[in-house]
Amino acid sequence: MPTPPSPAPVNAANDVKPEPSPVQWAEIVQQLGAEIAGPLSAALEQIQNLATTGQISRRGLRLLRRSVDDARTAGMLGQQLARLASGRLRLNRERQHLTQMLRSVLAQRSRETQARGVQVRQSLQPVEIWADGALLFALLNALMDWALANTHSSVDLRLDLTPWPVKARLSCRFAHRSLELLGDGGEPPASSVGIDSLAWRLLEQTALTLGVLPLREQEAGITLLTLEFNQLAPDEMAPAVDSTHARLEAEAERMGGNSRPLAGCQLLILSANRELRSEAQAAVRHMGMLVDVVGSVAEAEQFCREGLPHALLFDAALMNEALLQLIAGIMRDAPDFSFVEMFDGEHRTQLSTATSDGVARVSRRHLPDALPSLLMFELTRRS
Repeated sequence: MPTPPSPAPVNAANDVKPEPSPVQWAEIVQQLGAEIAGPLSAALEQIQNLATTGQISRRGLRLLRRSVDDARTAGMLGQQLARLASGRLRLNRERQHLTQMLRSVLAQRSRETQARGVQVRQSLQPVEIWADGALLFALLNALMDWALANTHSSVDLRLDLTPWPVKARLSCRFAHRSLELLGDGGEPPASSVGIDSLAWRLLEQTALTLGVLPLREQEAGITLLTLEFNQLAPDEMAPAVDSTHARLEAEAERMGGNSRPLAGCQLLILSANRELRSEAQAAVRHMGMLVDVVGSVAEAEQFCREGLPHALLFDAALMNEALLQLIAGIMRDAPDFSFVEMFDGEHRTQLSTATSDGVARVSRRHLPDALPSLLMFELTRRS
């Protein structure tokens, strides 16, 4: 990985404050409105053309879908920013293996990076820190969201330790302008629009909430972001929690002190039963997750080809060879992916760590009380 430019260029986003002022939050809200209104205006134009002509081209349909997806994404980013701004977060700092978690995120998003044609180059030293697992996971995903949306090159990730004072340092480097346009000229004013998007705001505020300093530098079309982690983990391991009941109770306690604890995580619900889908959606509605629903294994396969969610909640009644192949394929690409199987009738709640196939299980009758804490455990067991 190339050596970071020195001295620091003029366009460095290093003057961030630990807590945004009301003016800064007002700017974020204004930006949120713009990033929702823009795609919806484009979608409205396609709908008006459809109403006028009675038909829509494939290109118009693709534009309509993209516009709706962009507006939906902006809305989800707004929900996550609102959670950070609420002041109701209660961080549960535990020992986290930062390197393993980053590799897990990269594996989970490998299909997406391949579909975009982006190579992610890694140079990762083993590093353990003290951090809130759910928020750290959200930070790493926010980093990838922002980098993949703006790169015109490979994405170079380096994780190492500074000599003194000892800190963990995660750097992300990519070209935010097309390589053909890179030259000796100055940074054009319009070039920072994408990298200063709402996705950047979420990345920045998530880092600050974790106590991580985000240092961003731009020079000649190259962006370098460095995240500095100060709280390294000591050698001794934190005590483990043994029983399923105790683990779920611990996650429920954590969730009680957090507003929308899994905001930004994407859950795919697979069931042909409309009532079961509705019950599952109702059970996780308060968690702030992005929830998508499909009614068949074929639809789930198509969904996952376009980009993996963070968890798959599926009806045991749909278990067949195609679903087994889908699960096996996802496990190969993302070993830490979360699967939860829903059963009709009596079935005790099981964590994935207690089953031979790595799939968590829950009874339909226990969805309202057990599913939220079960998902909380499954989506934060990445240390």
